[in-house]
Amino acid sequence: MEEIVTSETVKVIVFQIKDKEYVIPVSKVRGIEKMMHITRVPRSLPFVKGVINLRGVITPIIDLRARFEIEKAEYDDRTRIIIVTLDNMEAGLIVDSANDVLDIPESSIEPQPEVIGNVATEYISGVAKVEKRLLTLLNLDQILNQNEIHDSAVKEA
Repeated sequence: MEEIVTSETVKVIVFQIKDKEYVIPVSKVRGIEKMMHITRVPRSLPFVKGVINLRGVITPIIDLRARFEIEKAEYDDRTRIIIVTLDNMEAGLIVDSANDVLDIPESSIEPQPEVIGNVATEYISGVAKVEKRLLTLLNLDQILNQNEIHDSAVKEA
């Protein structure tokens, strides 16, 4: 007699920053765009690179390397902007590359450890081990602190 294990899964987008893989739920992703011209916004926060006009919507763009205080890297052909939505706010996240889409069993997701490389733990909601990969689940609520980002980007746009 076979035992059938049913497990809820979370569908996520996997992307890379430096040498680490991060994930966010597909349900929060509106699209993945190639790098495009970003209009700089005066007096904005250092990690808010500016805004883009994406299909008629002014969208603040956040460089995750700067947000996580990881050293800068030049944008290249693999650089992507992941458009995410959270509580009716749209924002773009600049990442080194967007790799793939995975289904992660919820049972494999663990709370974030005390230290994850050099990314502040408030930006992390957990980690998952999938095969030989260690995936870091990001906390979009903290990354997209609405008051901080929206006020910075839109007041000057």
